[in-house]
Amino acid sequence: MLLAPNTLAAIADQLVATEDGLRFAVVPVSADPLAFVRAAAPVFGSARYVASPGGVRLGSVGTAWRAHAQGLRRFERLEEAWRRGPEMPAAARLMLGFAFSPDGPRTDVWDGFAASELVLPEVTVIAEPPHVSYAVVAVPPGAEPRSVIAALADLAQPVSPRVPGLGDHSVHAIPPGAEWCVAVEEAVAAIEAGSLRKVVLARSVAVDAEMTIDAFEMVHHLGVRNPQCHIYGWQVGDATLIGASPELLVGTRDGEVRANPLAGSAKRGIGDEEDRRIGAALLSSEKDRVEHALVVEDIASRLRPLTVTLDVPAEPSLSRAATVQHLSTQIRGSMRNGTSLLGLAGQLHPTPAVGGTPRQDAIAFIDKVETIDRGWYSGGVGWLSPSGEGDVAVALRCALVSGRHALLFAGNGIVADSNPQAELVETRWKLGPLLNLLTEA
Repeated sequence: MLLAPNTLAAIADQLVATEDGLRFAVVPVSADPLAFVRAAAPVFGSARYVASPGGVRLGSVGTAWRAHAQGLRRFERLEEAWRRGPEMPAAARLMLGFAFSPDGPRTDVWDGFAASELVLPEVTVIAEPPHVSYAVVAVPPGAEPRSVIAALADLAQPVSPRVPGLGDHSVHAIPPGAEWCVAVEEAVAAIEAGSLRKVVLARSVAVDAEMTIDAFEMVHHLGVRNPQCHIYGWQVGDATLIGASPELLVGTRDGEVRANPLAGSAKRGIGDEEDRRIGAALLSSEKDRVEHALVVEDIASRLRPLTVTLDVPAEPSLSRAATVQHLSTQIRGSMRNGTSLLGLAGQLHPTPAVGGTPRQDAIAFIDKVETIDRGWYSGGVGWLSPSGEGDVAVALRCALVSGRHALLFAGNGIVADSNPQAELVETRWKLGPLLNLLTEA
């Protein structure tokens, strides 16, 4: 039994005590958020998991309330729906996800993934450092609490995640590497002509495995192997977006806003000495410093009108992931009254780290030359509290998993000095953690 009988009894008591509207129960639990998702996802039919590095972890299933929106004002519409929505206890958490494009995914592979959505789950298990864990149960009007409690009572502790290994597999690039390099050449030409300063071009890799891929088992392995990243899994129907993103789009706590743009990348070295040498070369690379500065300047300019103070370090530092190290800048500021996480996300997305600059010209170029449907890749995934605090990670280093099939995504920022073959190799570093995980035998 995953949840103890006294926990279920406490949930039942709180739900019965409220007759009208959305009914809530908030109870302490010992269950791990990801273990809860692994056990409950098949029962509730939809599931989401997000974890910040060293911070809060949330695992949720089902849908008690949902808002979705598309178009250029999608974040405003989500916020309007949230403000008009049901009252929630302070412990409740909403899950936020959105696509790269304001109009959302355009192909069936992303079927069911909205342009943007805000979800109050039926059940959320939350673990906050250092040692606070609790569950929030939300039963919508007209629903029967006893059915939710019965479903929770039937949950068993999931078995330990299997050692990765999905048998034989096939891998192919979409588009082929040579075609993607041609698009990079076009981007460099556009930059040299002065119509762009930077543009991010993405590509994908399809993996077909011999065995069914358990998406949330993969999320577990991603978390173990990438503790410095934002780990996420978002299930819609038969498909689940999973990933380990190194980049925080925006976070808010106690009136403070944080952003952590990453741009400019290099591989990890073999051994500490080589790793330090590659990192030092990245820090001194003019090409990478220019690319990074374009992102930082854009984010800072968009945050300044929404903040009272803003601290933007003059020099980048290094952020190291499993196979790639990045130039990183930690931006912090104090927010103006009335500023919200959703408003900040709408102001910042898409940053030049996933789109380019000038923003609209870069997006138009992406629409013209990219042959893949990014869907939620390079969009965002995160959470929001009733008071408006939360975190949104950029949906990077990700794969859309369904059955025995996975579609992985990676992209690179293209600037005037970009070399197509070098950019292709860099995307392979970024694909590495997930591709290695999915193709281990």
